[in-house]
Amino acid sequence: MIVAKNIHKHYGSLHVLKGVSVHIKESEIVSVVGKSGAGKTTFLQILGTLDSSHEDRKAELFINKKKVIGLSDKEMSRFRNENIGFIFQFHQLLPEFSALENVCIPGFIAKRKRSEVEKRAKELLSFLNLSHRINHKPAELSGGEQQRVAVARALINNPAIILADEPSGNLDSHHADELHQLFFKLRDEFGQTFVIVTHNKELAEMTDRKLVMQDGEIISGN
Repeated sequence: MIVAKNIHKHYGSLHVLKGVSVHIKESEIVSVVGKSGAGKTTFLQILGTLDSSHEDRKAELFINKKKVIGLSDKEMSRFRNENIGFIFQFHQLLPEFSALENVCIPGFIAKRKRSEVEKRAKELLSFLNLSHRINHKPAELSGGEQQRVAVARALINNPAIILADEPSGNLDSHHADELHQLFFKLRDEFGQTFVIVTHNKELAEMTDRKLVMQDGEIISGN
């Protein structure tokens, strides 16, 4: 599902990723842990094609059997929209839009039929127990509800891969546990592959595999 080889990243003289390689299988839930500054978020952003690795002819990145290094910006944007869903620590919902509208946005970007997108959005919000909140704006939702809307948005295009960066970092323990259980329910229901950067020890121990990063390298779990 995801094959990355010899991924390097430099920010000026700072060598953030030092030849990271990983193979993540279909429908696997993998956590990425390590101290702040270990390179976890940078690694996740490169896996998600939001950032690029340092130019190196030896670097490789295959996502869902597609070689993504070398794609044009337009090709990359389309591939990302169709294949990858993102969940962030802060939900990043647009405040002027309802829950339903926020969930629909990636589907509209993909130029799918409005009726089809809205139907799927309602199905996802129902699955996430938010049917009664579809017309509410983010400010009218609790933190846990906002994050579930963000999960529905990540799923709207039926992506093969979900990438999450500290998804429960802004939630209390009760809502964090609910979200963690939800990831496994989604995997079982829809078959998605999850890569989750987290400092939450309980979530890391629940996952199928835990990658430990230190100083820009994966030191265990690979």
